[in-house]
Amino acid sequence: MDFEEASPVRYVNAKDVLPPRLLKELQQFVQGELVYIPKGDERRAGWGERSGARREIAERNLEISRRYASGWTVQELERSYHLSGESIRKIVLKTK
Repeated sequence: MDFEEASPVRYVNAKDVLPPRLLKELQQFVQGELVYIPKGDERRAGWGERSGARREIAERNLEISRRYASGWTVQELERSYHLSGESIRKIVLKTK
């Protein structure tokens, strides 16, 4: 597979979107190369915020901690949640 076929990246010519003064300034550092400009922090959502995965994992971890506190063993929690014993222990320690 050719790199260009696999890459979903959309390129924009800097001279089409940047003011000439800024373009000239950038050319002092890089010319003729591809440069990635990340979104500003205020526009980026944290991992799992949009999909709800972050909330779901937090709820799952709280449930694991509660079950452990009520007497479930690490081995029972491993089987129930399909996690390693080390992961269960970390969750329990973090949610104390």
